[in-house]
Amino acid sequence: MPAAQPPCFGPAPEGAAAFDNPDHVAIVIHNYRWRLGLAAGESRYDDLERRLAGFPAITVPAITLKGDANGAPHPDATTYASKFTGKYEHRVVEGGIGHNLPQEAPQAFAEAIIDAGSS
Repeated sequence: MPAAQPPCFGPAPEGAAAFDNPDHVAIVIHNYRWRLGLAAGESRYDDLERRLAGFPAITVPAITLKGDANGAPHPDATTYASKFTGKYEHRVVEGGIGHNLPQEAPQAFAEAIIDAGSS
């Protein structure tokens, strides 16, 4: 019997196609190096990166989402809620949902987009 698919890949195998790419490993390793400040990003985004590094307030309506089974380390939503100066809401999506909400909880994800857009 094959091993169960991790929840982050959701019930459909479409996401597995991303791994069938000769550049996949190099892209993933570069992404982690960039996120840790060990590799340069694309220079055309340097100005934007500098501005974002100042943690500007988020002024547009926003809804943040977290799956109830997200095993990745994330700060509690109360620690960053003050960064949102527009209408803001945080939602925990229940039902064994990990960190890939568009695939694992598409209805809740779509509702959040619609709700934020109608604010």
